[in-house]
Amino acid sequence: MIVTDKLYGTFEVEEVLAELINSAPVQRLKKIHQGGASYLVNPAWNVTRYEHSLGVMLLIRKLGGSLEEQIAGLLHDVSHTAFSHVIDHVLQHAEEDYHEHIFADVLESSEIPQILARHGLSLESLLAGEWRLLDRPLPELCADRIDYTLRDMATYGVITNEEAVRFLASLTVAEGKIAITSIAAAEWFVDTFYREVIDFFLHPLNVYGYDRLIRLLSLALEKRLLTIEDFLGDDEKVLQKLRDAQDQELALLLEQLRPGVRVAEDEENYDCSLRLKERLIDPPLLLSDGTMCNASEYSPAIQEQNRRAREKSKKGTYVRILSYQ
Repeated sequence: MIVTDKLYGTFEVEEVLAELINSAPVQRLKKIHQGGASYLVNPAWNVTRYEHSLGVMLLIRKLGGSLEEQIAGLLHDVSHTAFSHVIDHVLQHAEEDYHEHIFADVLESSEIPQILARHGLSLESLLAGEWRLLDRPLPELCADRIDYTLRDMATYGVITNEEAVRFLASLTVAEGKIAITSIAAAEWFVDTFYREVIDFFLHPLNVYGYDRLIRLLSLALEKRLLTIEDFLGDDEKVLQKLRDAQDQELALLLEQLRPGVRVAEDEENYDCSLRLKERLIDPPLLLSDGTMCNASEYSPAIQEQNRRAREKSKKGTYVRILSYQ
């Protein structure tokens, strides 16, 4: 199977990866939007979990990761619910990790264990593995964090594909970790990361969409017009079930989740607000003598960006609705 990605290029992948890519759990991710409510209020904000999952797999491959870690990268988001992290707010998971709590159950109840077994692999080994390229705690780098940052920002026109590819050339693996080989590349990535997790995640229109969708889904659960199990479907299936309910309160909120809403940031006169978990980045920097340090040790610019990002994360975004067009 040939897999082509706009960031990483074209690869011929092993049969086990081909079967997993074509499996129902992975194909479902084509209908799960990465930004949760974002695509409902701005159709251009339309990156899917499927694109991201393939990207993480290919980035791990590009960095020399094992076949098993590539599989882990491909599958790492299969338990994401409809509307991704919106559900964490609906179910009050402050760490935004509901999908991690159900990850093993979702895999075990799918066709994935049988696919792995046919190729001499086991789900137990996959779940028990320590995948150091795929996932590292903040403020370090990992394939998951790098891919969603580059993919979203390239898709939404904040950076160019050429800039993303140039940054990827600065990555290396040292002591089992992803590191950056130049301070300029580290500063560029930190800036791009905060454009993602501050400017985009906390964009006033994004905050508005989150607020309305959280209210909609919470109300539907309260009225027992949705169940938690419904969230294991996809975005459109959940929306269709809400439309079919023909409930007046739900219909009003559904009508407000559309393009054309005008909003502005306003800390004093606001209609909704949102704070997300703090995400701070300080990439490992590989020096010419082979030692590693945090990039902030060599960059006052990164120190300042982290300070501002911390303040914005604590404060959140407050949004006033100007008009519904």
